[in-house]
Amino acid sequence: MRLITFVGIVLSIFLTVSCGERKTAKGKVYWHSEDGAPTKLDPIESATTYANRITTAVYDTLYEYKYLKRHPYELKPNLAANMPEISEDGLVYTIKIKEGVKFIDDACFKTKENPKGKGREVVAADFVYSLKRHFDPKNSSQGSWLWRGRIVGLDDWGKAAREAGTTDYAAKIKGLQATDKYTIQITLTEPYPQILYTFAMGFASVVPQEAVEKYGKQLTTNPVGSGPFMLKSFNKTKAVLVKNPTYRKEVFDIHYEGYDEEKHGFTGIKALHGKTLPIVDTVIISFMKQDVARWNSLNKGNEIQFGTIPKDQIDNALMSKKPPKVIEKLAKKFHFDYERESGFVFSVFNMTDPAFGYSDDPKRNEMNKALRKAIRKAFDWQGRIDVFYAGIGEPFVGIIPPGISGYSEFPKDSITRDVEGAKKLLKDAGWTAENLPVFEYPNAASTTATQFFEQVRGWLEEIGYPRKKIKQKEFATFGDLNKSMKERKNIINSYGWGLDYPDAENVMQLFYGPNASPGSNASNFDHPEYNELFEKAKPMPDSEERTKLYKRMTEILLEECVGMFGFSRTRLKLWNKNTIMYPTREILSNVFKYVDVIKKDKKKKKNTKADGNGNAGDANNSGDAGQKNTENKE
Repeated sequence: MRLITFVGIVLSIFLTVSCGERKTAKGKVYWHSEDGAPTKLDPIESATTYANRITTAVYDTLYEYKYLKRHPYELKPNLAANMPEISEDGLVYTIKIKEGVKFIDDACFKTKENPKGKGREVVAADFVYSLKRHFDPKNSSQGSWLWRGRIVGLDDWGKAAREAGTTDYAAKIKGLQATDKYTIQITLTEPYPQILYTFAMGFASVVPQEAVEKYGKQLTTNPVGSGPFMLKSFNKTKAVLVKNPTYRKEVFDIHYEGYDEEKHGFTGIKALHGKTLPIVDTVIISFMKQDVARWNSLNKGNEIQFGTIPKDQIDNALMSKKPPKVIEKLAKKFHFDYERESGFVFSVFNMTDPAFGYSDDPKRNEMNKALRKAIRKAFDWQGRIDVFYAGIGEPFVGIIPPGISGYSEFPKDSITRDVEGAKKLLKDAGWTAENLPVFEYPNAASTTATQFFEQVRGWLEEIGYPRKKIKQKEFATFGDLNKSMKERKNIINSYGWGLDYPDAENVMQLFYGPNASPGSNASNFDHPEYNELFEKAKPMPDSEERTKLYKRMTEILLEECVGMFGFSRTRLKLWNKNTIMYPTREILSNVFKYVDVIKKDKKKKKNTKADGNGNAGDANNSGDAGQKNTENKE
């Protein structure tokens, strides 16, 4: 689960690296950065985008996503030798892993027979061990929810360890077995088609038991994996990854990865076809939150090589917003592209609050529904986008974001502002300035959060809500705000949800009754028909039949007016023309291995025509060639 504060504009950008680091790094170096820092790199605790980016570079997962195939995304084998064999009833998965894959050399493997600590072969039992770690009561797993109640015997194994006060990793689990050196067999309690997506997440990284036993809590700074990179150093300001010299032979087949000349031709990535992965020797990732510093590092020198456009620079950087297109000066120096996030921001009412949600009194219940619908009609999505998201992007109806399989079109009345319609709803339902309940808008203390509140207050005043009844409920931190939400103390909750995997089930579960707070269902919506349909759809693979069920479930949410949905933010991406890649922050994790950097040819004459980075120019390095043709892009 990736919970995102609603006030976060999420225009991430990437920053500078010191000249000293640039000179000491050998071979090809890619400079990257993140707008936040990971705190822990142990896979069982890698719950953030920042941590996941690094863990999936140094560890292997059974599966990963094809690098260029997006919307829809497509899984491919990684450590697994192929896609799994699945029993007819959808309960038993048999997965073969690749032979000859080695963990990196590390002191944890030192023995009398192996004094240099040469990395040993990865075997099926390593995956079994790694998944068990999530259910070891001594660990603080952030990913156990993915498999809780899903795999036969796994929960019971964890319960037995908790009761015994000791963990027996040698104990057999019926539903999680290594049937031979290279074969994993998983038996589910019920069909769970999304399980393969979970095996592509950083939480499912394969870790050797020797490393856990040697480093314990220090595993976070001493990762021992079999991925394309090794962690050379890690602190609060940066992480340095270097190429794994014992990484298996892996060749970049752009066609298998989903190459499309129209979509990807402008990137130059075609030149990487047939190259051995990873391509660069070093990846330096700096962690910094300041937009200005990152923008200057990207735009005023040959420092970092990838970034996005800060909100306060968008008007200067773009020549158009629909579709987004950068000015010629930037197009000469950078490649440009944009994508809709795989997630969305939205607001939900607390349906257990009798003032706005469900009431035992039938008449009040109908009044409350009318009140919720009036507030929804007052909500101005375009106004929110213009003020807080630089006017880029469009709202969508429902909770399944466009681009995610299962998305359906609906009438746009639920995202259309209608002040007069809202007033009529209130009047017809019997609401007056005197009997309207106090509306408390909760947020974490910040200037932006206050601006959000002031905007909402203005909308409500326009439909006749008394100003004195519209109050800000301010919390010192997001943690305090989240705690209040989990305790069902807020009347409304506004936040963002980033998909863990590209399947609509990951958002439909947000309104499933049994998931109510402190679970993921912040609205505490508990509707018999919705719950029944969710349970019916739960074991289904992505299909037309499941989409029909999801459409009906969405109709229920809209009719009951559980909240204001929704808006997927647009990521604006710039990357230096000396860097070949197709960047993303959505769903995919193990992306650094596909990056290449064009090194300057110092022998070239000074009068050679060059682009904005000092690289020899060509027909693709001028004007609009620096960005994708976006005229027909959604």
